[in-house]
Amino acid sequence: MAGYEDFIDLGYKPDSHDVIASFRVKVPKWSTPKRAWGAVAAESSVGTWSPMKSLNYKNVKAVAAKVFEAKGEWIRIAYPEEHFEPGNMSQILASIAGNVFGMKAVDALRLEDIEFTKKIVKSFRGPQFGKQGIRKMFKAPKRPLMLSVAKPKVGLTTAQHVEVGRQIWEGGLDLLKDDENLSNQSFNPFERRVRESLKVRDRIENRTGEKKSYLINITGPNIQEMEKRAKFIKAQGGEYAMIDIITTGWAAVSSVREICQDLGLALHAHRAMHGAMTRVPTHGFSMECVASCARLLGVDQLHIGTANIGKLVGSAADVIELEDEITAEHNDENLKLHCLEQEWFGIKPVFPVSSGGLHPLLVDKVMNRLGTDIMLQIGGGIHGHPSGSYAGARAMREAVEAYMDGVDLAVAAKKCKELKEALDYWGRKGTR
Repeated sequence: MAGYEDFIDLGYKPDSHDVIASFRVKVPKWSTPKRAWGAVAAESSVGTWSPMKSLNYKNVKAVAAKVFEAKGEWIRIAYPEEHFEPGNMSQILASIAGNVFGMKAVDALRLEDIEFTKKIVKSFRGPQFGKQGIRKMFKAPKRPLMLSVAKPKVGLTTAQHVEVGRQIWEGGLDLLKDDENLSNQSFNPFERRVRESLKVRDRIENRTGEKKSYLINITGPNIQEMEKRAKFIKAQGGEYAMIDIITTGWAAVSSVREICQDLGLALHAHRAMHGAMTRVPTHGFSMECVASCARLLGVDQLHIGTANIGKLVGSAADVIELEDEITAEHNDENLKLHCLEQEWFGIKPVFPVSSGGLHPLLVDKVMNRLGTDIMLQIGGGIHGHPSGSYAGARAMREAVEAYMDGVDLAVAAKKCKELKEALDYWGRKGTR
């Protein structure tokens, strides 16, 4: 193995012990396709820019990556599973998605999907509760579960935040949620917010007879602080911790998953910052990869977008594929989207969360595309209701119930003034 081209073997047939990666490669004008393709395989496994005799060692060759397929800008690379430390997502991605993205050998590089082997999959815990466990918690086997972030996302005092929670719980939503950048600021300290919110939650549960909960952001400066916050949630009777999986990092997610296992807490994953890696289709790390890694590490819920209906970027095809990635027992290859086959070997499904610019006029469109086995996260579409957050929650609950019952929204609105107000208001305002 003297040069980059030596990491190409288009006659190689991967077996069940190979981890497969699907890449899109932009080849520099000064280079050749084979040199660029080989550079990705070399630099993401055992090679470097300078030929070395030690690359010819048999034991080194045994863990080297190979480009085994190339079609246009797209290549597939096989990595022997021995190349990786089982259960160590940080190490796995440091190889497959490491230095290669900064190399001059490619003008741009996109990692679209990874197919993990049985050995790698089973080295991770996966979700503790998963979709069915969460549904069992809420005794809601069919309808979408509904949640809302207190808006504005930061700046509210604890009292104001708790009042928003009271209104949306009483209005019929299932969960209050912290947003990605609310943690332990002086205007709304973590422990006070958790304590006071869960007291109100308990009262509303007793009054309504419905299960209510709170997705509490434990994202912190270090693992020790996040563990402390998770333990405080458990001591106060909470069921959930939430973590920003990208900004905290994969090792932190793995550690928090272990902590939540010990405490019996469900884990909600926010994908804040993912767009910095996933948005540009010719470069970066796809949301499909983020979702696969998050499922292996063991989050119970993950945001996936709205299938191009709300305010976020994400085509219907991409979001539907993403939903399948985190819920199916087996993912088929999707040649159009360059997504790979994946067998999950008993890893539980993650509960997909559709969020981003939703309001009552849009929920039927979202459910038409994604189905009803989802969670609906509504922020501005609740709190922007002309009559306030309680009315916004009532309108959303009625809109979802109408869809489940096969009732037209306009007909349902005749029996619910809050829904009628929402239809009138959002019909004029739109979402963008």
